[in-house]
Amino acid sequence: MTKTSPDKKVKVHFDPGNVDIVVEQGENLLQAAIAAGVRIYASCGGAGTCGTCKVLIEKGQVETTRTDKLSDEEYQQGIRQACQSWVVTDLTIYVPVESRLEKAVLSREQKRVSEVLATGWRFTPPLSKFFVELPPPTLEDNASDLSRLLRGLRQRYHLSNLSVDFEVVKKLAKVLRDSDWKVTVTTLVTAVKSRAGDRRRPRVINIEPGDTREKHYSLAFDIGTTTVCGQLLDLNRGMVIAESIAYNGQISYGEDVITRIAYCQKPRGLKKLQQTVVTTINEIIEELLSQSKVAIEHIGHMMVAGNTTMTQILLGLEPKYIRLAPYTPVANFFPPVEASSLGIKVSNQAHLYTFPAVASYVGGDIVSGVVGAGVHQRKNLTFFMDIGTNGEIVIGNSDWMVTASCSAGPAFEGGGIKHGIVASQGAIEEFNIKPSNLEPKIDTIGGTKPKGICGSGLINIVAGLLEAGVIGQNGKFNRNLPTKRVRKGSDGYEYVLARARETQIGKDIVITEVDIDNLMRAKAAMYAGYQTLSKSVGISSRDLEQVIIAGAFGSNINIEKSITIGLLPDLPVDRFIFIGNGSLLGARLTSFSTDLLDDARRVAQMMTNFELSENVDFMNNYVAALFLPHTHAKEFPTVSKKLAKLTNNDSKQRITA
Repeated sequence: MTKTSPDKKVKVHFDPGNVDIVVEQGENLLQAAIAAGVRIYASCGGAGTCGTCKVLIEKGQVETTRTDKLSDEEYQQGIRQACQSWVVTDLTIYVPVESRLEKAVLSREQKRVSEVLATGWRFTPPLSKFFVELPPPTLEDNASDLSRLLRGLRQRYHLSNLSVDFEVVKKLAKVLRDSDWKVTVTTLVTAVKSRAGDRRRPRVINIEPGDTREKHYSLAFDIGTTTVCGQLLDLNRGMVIAESIAYNGQISYGEDVITRIAYCQKPRGLKKLQQTVVTTINEIIEELLSQSKVAIEHIGHMMVAGNTTMTQILLGLEPKYIRLAPYTPVANFFPPVEASSLGIKVSNQAHLYTFPAVASYVGGDIVSGVVGAGVHQRKNLTFFMDIGTNGEIVIGNSDWMVTASCSAGPAFEGGGIKHGIVASQGAIEEFNIKPSNLEPKIDTIGGTKPKGICGSGLINIVAGLLEAGVIGQNGKFNRNLPTKRVRKGSDGYEYVLARARETQIGKDIVITEVDIDNLMRAKAAMYAGYQTLSKSVGISSRDLEQVIIAGAFGSNINIEKSITIGLLPDLPVDRFIFIGNGSLLGARLTSFSTDLLDDARRVAQMMTNFELSENVDFMNNYVAALFLPHTHAKEFPTVSKKLAKLTNNDSKQRITA
């Protein structure tokens, strides 16, 4: 073990990007990259188990813990896992293309999004502005400044029963006199509990000199595990005037919520993750303001939707018990909080609302999506789903809803796949195979040379291989085919998607039986969750009138291929509807309407959550779904018929040959 000194400073240089950072000797290389703003893919959060954070040591020395994620050839070349390496001397590091998190993909157009919106709501934003001209005090009318202000609001706008923030009272006298008694008052509607139930009460949160009603803005945010999306909203016109998206900075500490929760148990871990996501939010706000030329002081409100873990970490609340039985969040409903108190760079009067959560693994993002899509307003029997590492599903309509969370694992995000990557430039997305010679035709995001396989591409590849007879319904390769594409590799049998000379990474890109098995486990978890939930309320897939798919990943999957592998129920394609980022949709609409804000609370309360982790039916359904498309052919009649026809045609061709 090389001796290091925490008092000695060393320089680490990262390429490409030409980024330098000075750190203490003995610093973890992945942490140094994070501190330098160098985005390195590290799906396991630095545990050393995923092998996605490989870097090339071009110059200098590191202390490394060797794992089985590095081959002998890679090790000899100077490749190391950043999370398992500690800085000893000045370093020059090259981050290979497959280890980079690139932003370009975040703004790509989704293949098809047809928004199903909530209807019938009034345009009544929670944040409102009122201009008043007040008569100055006299000896005959020497009421207090606050009484004078409240009287003016009552007389002109019929506003009564207002509460007032103390910060407003502190500056009230000066603002009134400096503005010649012409001021704009900002109110925010908040929930107040009473014997009659929750009711909304406006609160005065700011007072400004002059008439500033034209400068009236709010922010809507989706805090996702992978990405953070933000919109700047004009509350006068009810429209989006700027939009931005970025990777959640927490992704360098782990790809899923479980690794994030585990990281929070480290010393200052929760604080670090909270500060990290706030930094991402601030970067997005800065971009939104730059696009729109809006001043920060004119933003008075933030609406944030996120899963339960992301919400608690943002608020600085311990998420530990979310992952421990009996799986309890700190709270399901959180009161508004001053956004600046969390480190968000907005004015002090700007309050942050979060969507209510249903349970530990069914959070505000799903409630937001359901409200935004108007599922709670219609009688149609609806299946709402958000596919991802932690897939959430909802079944119901305006009368009732049941929900559950399915831990699908990282396969849909490219995790756990030999050449899997997040959806970025060069990720294989489209796949077709020629039946005559079993040669592949691939297309990548951005049309560049391939560098890996993203989640939607993985689905298309496995479906294509199944339909071509290259793999069987058990996910294993047919080893007697007349092609050199199927071969035995270091991880078992595999199919070569692209030769080394055709790729960005200079290596063959393959899909292995292990990869296929990981996808089968992920899709089985999602389908078993839906199956368990639907059977619990006595319905089947044929009863579903519509299937709403939310999320960026969901909007980029191929419905037919997803049905072929058994991820989605075997229904007519016209019953499937894509809404894109449902979480952001709900956050935007509730920023425009207190009606929908009330609906969010009602929807969260009407959802009945089913915990699947210890459900016997779920486990039985899961095992049955570990087949392509399913062990029981009756679950997928059209797919089974198609595969049988393809098999018969293939047999006839082989006999003829």
